[in-house]
Amino acid sequence: MKDILNRLINHDFLTKEDAKQVLVNIAKGEYNTSQIAAFLTVYMMRSITIEELEGFRDALLDLCLAIDLSEYNPIDLCGTGGDGKDTFNISTLASFVTAGAGVKVTKHGNYGVSSKCGSSNVMEFLGIKFSNEADFLEKSIDEAGICVLHAPLFHPAMKNVAPIRRELAVKTFFNMLGPMVNPAFPKNQMVGVFNLELARMYGYLYQKTDKNFTVLHALDGYDEISLTGATKTISNKSEGMLHPEDFGIKSVEQSQIVGGDSIEESAQIFLNVLQGKGTDAQNNVVCANAGIAIATVNGVTPKEGFESAKESLLSGNGLKALKKLQALSVK
Repeated sequence: MKDILNRLINHDFLTKEDAKQVLVNIAKGEYNTSQIAAFLTVYMMRSITIEELEGFRDALLDLCLAIDLSEYNPIDLCGTGGDGKDTFNISTLASFVTAGAGVKVTKHGNYGVSSKCGSSNVMEFLGIKFSNEADFLEKSIDEAGICVLHAPLFHPAMKNVAPIRRELAVKTFFNMLGPMVNPAFPKNQMVGVFNLELARMYGYLYQKTDKNFTVLHALDGYDEISLTGATKTISNKSEGMLHPEDFGIKSVEQSQIVGGDSIEESAQIFLNVLQGKGTDAQNNVVCANAGIAIATVNGVTPKEGFESAKESLLSGNGLKALKKLQALSVK
């Protein structure tokens, strides 16, 4: 690691192979916590290269506990986090609404590191069982339309990094990697990223795969469609801009989509939305994101996807997906 750190301090870049090997060595426990923290800190102070990101991704995918759910043709809705916006759990809510619309979801998530309440925090609070057992996950996606893949259970190699990330409590390049390393290897992906440079990198790396994908970045900084302004989209078919009017709705204010100050408050917002008690702004931002996920899988327009998501939410189908998953979690 000393050689690697010296290279990075001297503004050198790692090759894809070197980047991959560093993460493999971290997984093997070959570096101490100070070395790992220093390594993470470098990437808070300079941009990551495509080769480095690709190497890190490949290492995590090689080391993960894979689960085959390909027969369901699922999608993952996942944001990088790290946008500093403290929104409510939009992509997790959108995942249940997407499942309620009949599109299967393999939701990859983790505890919040740079945010107050990550996807896994709210799922755990609501009684969702975290498991890497194939039978449970297949039953979940088959009956509820969604299964939750809690990242630490599938990436045991990262146990040496987790406490350091918690102590640093700021975004690291692991935020960038999260959506790329879903252990179900879904062929469909909707991913939100925290800046335009990363959106381009994701687009480039995904173009080299056979994934059906949509990468999103709201131009005012959100790692999802925020409806506070325009959103850049990059997919395997095209590049473009999405505006609230494309969904047939008006823009919202940032203050209308903030999250709770605690896990309890965040979970209450989550339930309110699924139970039909959400505000128009909350409902619309969830359905816009779910709509793009539905459009990505089914090949419909964003507005058609949005309408399908709205129907799922207002009919209670998204709530049914949650209740089913909760019921399966206590069996």
